[in-house]
Amino acid sequence: MTAQLTGRFDQELIDHLPPSLKFISHNGAGYDQIDAKACANRGIAVSNTPGAVDASTANTAIYLLLGALRRAHIPATALRQGRWRGAMGLGHDPEGKLLGILGMGGIGSALALRAAPFDLEMQYHNRNPVVHPSRNPTNAKYVGFEELLRTSDIISIHLPLTESTRGLIGRKEFGMMKDGVVIVNTARGKIIDEEALVEALEQGKVFAAGLDVYEREPEIHEGLIKCDNVVLMPHVGTATVETQSNLQLNKPPLMNGDGTYRLKPALCYYRDIARTARAFSSENAVDHVDNSVYGVSRSQRSFDEFAESHRRHGGLREE
Repeated sequence: MTAQLTGRFDQELIDHLPPSLKFISHNGAGYDQIDAKACANRGIAVSNTPGAVDASTANTAIYLLLGALRRAHIPATALRQGRWRGAMGLGHDPEGKLLGILGMGGIGSALALRAAPFDLEMQYHNRNPVVHPSRNPTNAKYVGFEELLRTSDIISIHLPLTESTRGLIGRKEFGMMKDGVVIVNTARGKIIDEEALVEALEQGKVFAAGLDVYEREPEIHEGLIKCDNVVLMPHVGTATVETQSNLQLNKPPLMNGDGTYRLKPALCYYRDIARTARAFSSENAVDHVDNSVYGVSRSQRSFDEFAESHRRHGGLREE
């Protein structure tokens, strides 16, 4: 499913789903677009695809980080208006800056790998320190939440949206940060209080920000649009051919014994879902899996026909 087409899978929508529906497969990492509790109450299983978006989202974070350090929006806009560099002022280099990664999951660790060649020092905060080296590839220091806010030159947010992270960064938190801090958010817009962010930008507390997500998407706070020292993107961090392909063809990463990850083709995963669904259905009503991306549905073909087609074209490998 994709919330871009249906809107949020909330209690009202789920209440209108047919009893035959047993699984919702979300084509993305975060699943805050789905009321998982309401699905559980209906006996509907929910799956997502973490791992497939790590590289693309981390690449976007690096782009926003560098753009914010240079306040790249100012000269880029001036150039298109025939004013050459405009009133750009001087930006900052990343070398030697302390990057605070808020959330060292798959995307946070992918960001750390990409940030290392820029000679950024790194620290991170998680609910718990990460144990496996693959989740902390640069040996970043684990610190408390408030220490990360107080000491980081750049803060990049990579948290899921939950009740505990909603509005996590507000006026109080901005007040703890260094003067001239840079904020990057490629996670979820509702983690940051945008009104507080605009105030911090206008007051100079925040030097610049790089944002791909917003509190009330697709609406963007007017103050962010007017603020020249913000690099804005319209939630397109995973909008690449390769990532969208991975979202369809790969299931979440599975860890090998040596700490590396392997990706199992999602068609194998969907096959397993279909088989499980058949087992749960007394009437064997599930005979296909609806695998849709941006409205392109394959639900009119039986699952076995779909899988066989992909197998012939090298897209499905048995494990």
